[in-house]
Order: sequence, then C-alpha cells, then structure tokens
Amino acid sequence: MAENKEQSMSNYKVPGMRGPRNRQVEKPKEGKKTLLRLVGYFASEGKVVAFLLAVVFVVVIASVYAPRLQSDAIDSISRLEFGQLTGILATMLIVYVIQSLGTFLQGKNSAILSQRVVRKMREDLFDCVVNLPVKYIDSHSHGDIMSRMTNDVENISNTVSQSLSSLFSGVLTVIGTVAMMIYLCPPLALLSCTTVILTLAATKFLSKAMRTFYRKRQVLLGELNGTVEEMVTGYKTVVAYERQEAVIEEFNKTADELTRAGIFAEILGGSMGPVMNVINNIGFVIIAAFGGYFAVNGVISIGIISAFIVYAKQFGRPIDEIAQIYGQIQTAIAGAERVFAIIDEPREDKSGDKNMDDAKGVITFENVNFSYVPGQQVLHNFNLEVRAGHKIALVGATGSGKTTVVNLLMRFYDVDSGEILIDGVNIKDIDCRNLRENTAIVLQDTVLFADTVKNNLKYSKQEATDDEMVQATKMSNCNDMILRLKDGYDTMLSGEGYNLSQGQRQLLSIARAFLAQPKILILDEATSSVDTRTEKRIQDAMVKLMENRTSLIIAHRLSTIQDADFIVVMEKGRIIETGNHEELLAKQGKYYELYMTQFSGNAI
Repeated sequence: MAENKEQSMSNYKVPGMRGPRNRQVEKPKEGKKTLLRLVGYFASEGKVVAFLLAVVFVVVIASVYAPRLQSDAIDSISRLEFGQLTGILATMLIVYVIQSLGTFLQGKNSAILSQRVVRKMREDLFDCVVNLPVKYIDSHSHGDIMSRMTNDVENISNTVSQSLSSLFSGVLTVIGTVAMMIYLCPPLALLSCTTVILTLAATKFLSKAMRTFYRKRQVLLGELNGTVEEMVTGYKTVVAYERQEAVIEEFNKTADELTRAGIFAEILGGSMGPVMNVINNIGFVIIAAFGGYFAVNGVISIGIISAFIVYAKQFGRPIDEIAQIYGQIQTAIAGAERVFAIIDEPREDKSGDKNMDDAKGVITFENVNFSYVPGQQVLHNFNLEVRAGHKIALVGATGSGKTTVVNLLMRFYDVDSGEILIDGVNIKDIDCRNLRENTAIVLQDTVLFADTVKNNLKYSKQEATDDEMVQATKMSNCNDMILRLKDGYDTMLSGEGYNLSQGQRQLLSIARAFLAQPKILILDEATSSVDTRTEKRIQDAMVKLMENRTSLIIAHRLSTIQDADFIVVMEKGRIIETGNHEELLAKQGKYYELYMTQFSGNAI
C-alpha cells in the first residue's frame, strides 16, 4: 500500500527500501533505570522468588558454616583430639549434602523463574507490536523489530537463568563470609577486605567501557537481521537485477562493524575474570603473610588460617562470578532497553464511542491535508463525497495520493487537518475495531498466513459457516481452484502462501473480503495479478457483491473501473477531474490521456 509514499517518504526508513543511508544509533538510556524496570517483572512471581531466596539462604549458610567445621577438624587433628573429630566430620557431611541439594533446587527454580519472567516480557512485547500504529511499522526495519523479539529477549532469558541466583547468593555469601571472618579474627578480616577497594575500582573502570560496546553490538545485530530479512523477502528482485554483490557488500559492512564491536565487548567482558583473579591472589598473599604472623604469636590457630584461605576464596568467588557474567548482564540490559523502547511506544489510537453497524456507507472527505513526513504534503485540501452504495474509482499516476486516501479512511494514519466522515460521523469518533469490522480491504500485495485455506478465508469473519465460505469462494471464482488443491479447503499454505501462484493468492484474498460482507469495500489494485479472463470473472462477481455497498477502487487498469458510478482523477494529492467514464473521455483531459495510453498506445 505504499505506492504513493516513494516521494513523500524519501527520508523515512521504509522496509524493503535499502541503499545509502545514515545509520541511526540508539541513544543510551540509564542502565540502572532499565535494570530496576527489569526487576519489576519478578513481582508477579513472588512465590517462586521467595522460595528461591529461601533456598539460596540455606545454601549460603551451609557454604559459610562448612569452612568453620573444617577449621575445627584441623584443630582437633593438631591437638590429637580424635574423639571430637568423628562428630565434626559427620556434621560436615550433612552440611555438604544440604548444600548440594540446595544448589540443585536453586538451579531448577532459577530456570523456572527466568522462563516465566521472559514469557511475560514476550507477551508484553508482542501485545505492543500487534497494537503499534501502522506508521511505526512502515518506518522501522522489520528485521530489527524481530531481533528485539528474538535475540534481545533470549539474551535476557539466558542472563536471568544463569545470573539471578548467582547475584542473590553472591550478596549473601559476601555478607556471611565477612561476618564469619570478623568473628574468627577481626584484624586479619580487615586486612583481607582491603582487596575490595581494588575490586570496585576495576569493576567501575571496565563496566563503563563494556556498556558502550554491548549496546552497540545489540543495535548492529538488529540492523544485520534487518538486512537479511529484506534480502530474503526481496530475493527474486535481488537476483533479477544482479544485485548480489551490492547486497553482500552491505551485509559485510554491517557484519564487520558487528565483529569489531563484538570483539571489543568480549575482550572487555573476558578481562574481568583475570583481573579479579589477580586481586584475589593478592588477598591470599595477605592472608598467608599476616595469618602466619598471628599464628606464631598465638592470636589464631592453624585451623583458622585454613578457614580464612577458604573464606578468602569464597569471598572472591561471587565477585569473580559477577565479573564473568557482567558481559551477559550488560547485554541483557542493552537488550532490555531495546525491548522497553518498543513497549513504551504509544499504542494505536483505537478510541471512539460510536459504531457504524447501521451505517449506510456515505463517505465524506472535508478539507483533508496529510503528510507522511512533515513538510512533504501528500494530500492538499482534499474534498470528496462518496454516496452510499456507489462504486467510486480513484485513478492517477503513482504518487498521486490514491492509497493515502485508503490509509486515512482505515485510520492507519490520522489526518493533519480536516475531517473524514461516515454518515456524518467523524471516523475518529467511531470505535476503530468497529470501523474495520465493517470495512473490507484487498491490497495490491496479498497477505496469506501459514495456515489452511479455510482458516485464511475465515480470517475476516471467524464465525462464518462453511456454507458462507463456499458461497464467497464461488462469487470470487476460486472455488474450483481450491477444490483442485491436494486437500481442498484443508490444504496447508506455506509462509505467505508461496505454494500458490500470485494470481491464486489474489483470488483467495478477494474471497476473504467477500466473506466479510462489509458495509464498505476497498480494492487496492485487487486484480493486478490475475489474467484477463480471471479478471473478467471477478468483475462479473463484483457486480453482485457491490450491490447496496459503498465501494472504493484504486486501479491502474482502467478497464476494471469503466462501469464505476464516479471516477476521481488525482494528481499530486489533488482532485483534478471527476465524472463517469463517458464524461471524462468527452472532456479529453488527464483521464482521456491515461485511457488512450492504455488502449490506443498513444504517447503522451
């Protein structure tokens, strides 16, 4: 439906129109704000979160208590107190069993929680996508939108399942470990914790650089998906014009940028682990040196030194884990920003408290002005009245604004100024769903779904009976064609109906509109892909269908609209001629020129 947008949307990012352009890189948003919003999705899973926290708490208690038992065992051996050793070892065994079981439950519940949270996020995102204004879909890459639904959400899922429990247990482990170290030997605990300053400094420095590259990587990944999606969709055109090299060059350019961003992101993400290991090793040196000094002076026992070494490793482990998964966290936050950017987009305005169930179908355009891009007006003071039950044809050169009239009537876009009325009621006051339920449209580009023929036909009227469906297919002259298919009406169509010819797909889309029995019928080049004989059969069927029904026809083939009650000739968003076929030919104006070009071959 974009035949009139080619000029007016030259600065718009229209799907399928690739070429030289300035890459739009998303502006960074606050990571903390995004993280808090992401955490908000856990509120609906309070029971699972509570159970997970309880399990994590038990695991942390066991992991903190075990080194103390180990310390007591070593001290018992050094003092040759073997009577106490058996009880200590038995307690250690119980503690380690509890820790192992808790770790299993922790992983299990983390997976359950992550999938439920991500399911809710996917539902919110998909609900938003299917309710976005047509303007948004027209002006954004389809591949990038799909990338947010798949890659970005999947990254969030992986991070939640792998990292959430680590974050919970990490915080509790650090607190418990520090508390136990202070209890055993405050001076040595204070010396051991000096490495925390180095850890915080390194994390702050590396995280700032990582955030930039992880966000850039997600943006480029979305653009790369957009390139692939457009190439696959328009593959025949690419091959027909031998544009493979240009497509490959564009793909490689984006892929190279993605590779560079990915390399820097992975290098920075991978460097966190080694840096943390160096800092932890410094901590071991401190414990070995000062612990030995305190032991020689009788301040602590050998067992406590052993416990401190375990605690130091245990203290550093959560920080190491967070460092290792920090790259994943940054990827998840960058992906969440992109997901929330769509979720925050305004939904399509479907407001209206009136309906047109009893409407006669009088359509009035009053002083309508419209532009897709500010400053590039498409319709100029457009005025038109369509009488109820009349068949009106819109003709004109590509870019004259014909399809824009339909876009506005269907409320795909809102007028800049002026009004569109149905039976005297502004369409903005009519419930959008009701408006579209009473309006059927057949597009130039047919759209069928990967489903059965029957379900594709009933897409316009779910409650239709099989008899009504067959009657609609007979009226559109495609019943015989359907019955010749392998499984008839139960034949499964491939994606977009590619296992049918273009003409067959167009017939099915026309039958689908017939089945809706609308108050208003819109045909946007509906017969452009059928042969002349089929076109004649469709025209005969349309005569019956259009009885007592307002019909708007956009056509380049003037043979399809010669019997129209009223023909509107448009040029550059303005009406330049009106009348029926004979009247317009007699005027010998623009319509006459178009007619003679098609039927007489005269050059203009």
